[in-house]
Amino acid sequence: MGGLNRRMMTLVVALVPIVAFGLLLSAVTVPFVSLGPGPTFNTLGEVEGKEVVDIKGTEVKPTSGNLNMTTVSQSDGLTLGQALRLWMSGTEQLVPRDLVYPPDKSKDDIDKENAGDFKQSEDSAEYAALGYLKYPRAVTVQGVTDGGPSAGKLEDGDAIDLVDDKPVANLDEFTALLKATKPGDQLVVDYRRKNGELGTTTITLGKNPDRDYGFLGVGVVDAPWAPFTIDFNLANIGGPSAGLMFSLAVIDKLTTGDLNGGKFIAGTGTITVDGKVGPIGGITHKIYAAKEAGATAFMVPAENCDEANSAHEDGLQLIKVENLTGAVDALKTYSSGGEPAHC
Repeated sequence: MGGLNRRMMTLVVALVPIVAFGLLLSAVTVPFVSLGPGPTFNTLGEVEGKEVVDIKGTEVKPTSGNLNMTTVSQSDGLTLGQALRLWMSGTEQLVPRDLVYPPDKSKDDIDKENAGDFKQSEDSAEYAALGYLKYPRAVTVQGVTDGGPSAGKLEDGDAIDLVDDKPVANLDEFTALLKATKPGDQLVVDYRRKNGELGTTTITLGKNPDRDYGFLGVGVVDAPWAPFTIDFNLANIGGPSAGLMFSLAVIDKLTTGDLNGGKFIAGTGTITVDGKVGPIGGITHKIYAAKEAGATAFMVPAENCDEANSAHEDGLQLIKVENLTGAVDALKTYSSGGEPAHC
């Protein structure tokens, strides 16, 4: 009996650290965030019954194949066990949480910033594509202040042509006219509306503590303008890195509908209004996701090429891209069987 008790005690003593380690794995959180391959979306296709790139008010060419934008997934609040499992998967990367969520900002603040960056990337993608297609520039409304002087009078996307019968061909001319006003003045604004007609509205200027002159209550940009609407229907996607693929989808739909030759092409990259393609984070994760989804080529911002080459995804061509014109030319070359510039 004494021997049995000793064996039981030995077993219990041996199990204690195992049970303790198990509790440690499941209960203790770690200050790391896991980054890995996220979902990809065909910018030529649909999501939840809506066109990802929805163009209304003009002829749209039928498209084929894929122009997929790519994302990076994030996992926060990891336990030690979850972190170890993700790290051992070989496809996930653990980074200190403070690099993803700086301690001086709340998670909500960062999510709002990412959502704002994504909206900005949509606008820039539209303007870059329209600029490539040679649509003329106009002073374009980009944001109307809720409850402000222009609410219900001007809308996002309106092109402002005249202010008090004076032409405004660019942002400098528009700003100069506005700076000559004072709060309470009335301005007559002539505008063009997308999928609409010419319009005229009278706006009583308000006050803004940041300036002495009248407050119109709109944001404006000097950008290419077209009379039709372009909407991007992807929710809960943050950051600016979809810009390049959005622009390519717009151009494909408004021109041949066959930029990719029916092939499966993916990519990433920020884009500016004038079509410059910029670097992004998480390129290796995006390349892995694209290859798993079936892509045969991946469009890489030139500044990401060195990192992209470290992904070692055999069978996936890495196409080097510096600007939108170069990206369109590379697509045409690749789809016709040629060799575009590689990373």
